[in-house]
Amino acid sequence: MIQTPVTSRTKLDNVGTTIFSVIGELSRRHDAINLSQGAPNFACDSELIKGVTRAMENNHNQYAVMTGYELLRQRIAEKVQNVYGRCYDVDSEVLVTASASQAIYSTISALVHPGDEVIYFEPSFDSYAPIVRLQGATPIPLKLVAPEFKINWDEVRATISSKTKMIIINTPHNPTGQVLSKQDLDELAAITRNTDIAILSDEVYEHIVFDQQPHCGMASHEELAARSVIISSFGKTFHVTGWRVGYCVAPQGLMDEVVKVYQFLMFAADTPMQYAFAEYMKDPQTYLHLGQFYQHKRDLMIESLADSPFHIIPSSGSFFLLASYGHLSQEKDSDVVTRLIKEQGVATIPLSAFYTDSTDNKMIRLSFAKDDATIKSGAAALCQARFD
Repeated sequence: MIQTPVTSRTKLDNVGTTIFSVIGELSRRHDAINLSQGAPNFACDSELIKGVTRAMENNHNQYAVMTGYELLRQRIAEKVQNVYGRCYDVDSEVLVTASASQAIYSTISALVHPGDEVIYFEPSFDSYAPIVRLQGATPIPLKLVAPEFKINWDEVRATISSKTKMIIINTPHNPTGQVLSKQDLDELAAITRNTDIAILSDEVYEHIVFDQQPHCGMASHEELAARSVIISSFGKTFHVTGWRVGYCVAPQGLMDEVVKVYQFLMFAADTPMQYAFAEYMKDPQTYLHLGQFYQHKRDLMIESLADSPFHIIPSSGSFFLLASYGHLSQEKDSDVVTRLIKEQGVATIPLSAFYTDSTDNKMIRLSFAKDDATIKSGAAALCQARFD
């Protein structure tokens, strides 16, 4: 008997393999220097590894409490209060997740419903819009104008409708390296005042802010904290992106809904890693030094690119910066990236990959989350790039 093949309508049309996978495979084939991936190529602190080992040896290898190991939730609450002056209840307002990405999915899935609209800003991390669409809602991208990539709050005001139920914020911003100011927070608060709009604030680079600027996250603003789910990442903070542990904090009314979704995705994040993070975070310097650490790398990359044909866009946070070549060529950024891999042996990411409509600003994204030798060798290769 001939069986009829099973077919299904796609929930994510026009979604294929991500540019990161494509660039990664091309880079491997050409053995290119990796300035593309937002992941450190250097080792984490050996004390963290020892902490995981101790946890495993002490038989902390079974499920953790669903919302996270209690001591780790305490450490998170202490950190947020010490850094931002905001108090979150350990039992009802702090959630440890299996990666920041999972926290983002849980939050959007919990708070966004079919027919809703979600405002976010492009260029953007590539998961926001697909997750919104999976809820039967409509993502509304607003473009940040190059080269400053600042939010136009008048445009936000004009875009908000009765269907707007969430605004997604990312600061420090991937891929542009821009950060929000206190004035930006005041504008956002004014726009959302007396509405039921929730804020999803992706703050995974919260400790990577440069030039002695403060991180102006939602927890630092009383009005915004009351309507925000704030998401962060142990992987980004402690150079262990492969461990896949993140967290979020939010007022109980919002957190209750997020937890309802989260419990069916993973139930609990990896237990030994949670024990290690809780022990490691006893010393606040494990995360407070991060801005200075990465500022050295940012400055080293800028210095090393001084003789390159690119114009460097200032980076105020994260571990990315943008390089522009539009003054030399109108070549597509994706073609430039491919050519740099093949001809110069260095991998970057086209900025157009961060837009749903592939907007091409003639810029590429560089990651300086690398050891100094890789930064220098990658920049030296880029200095040899030619544009006809």
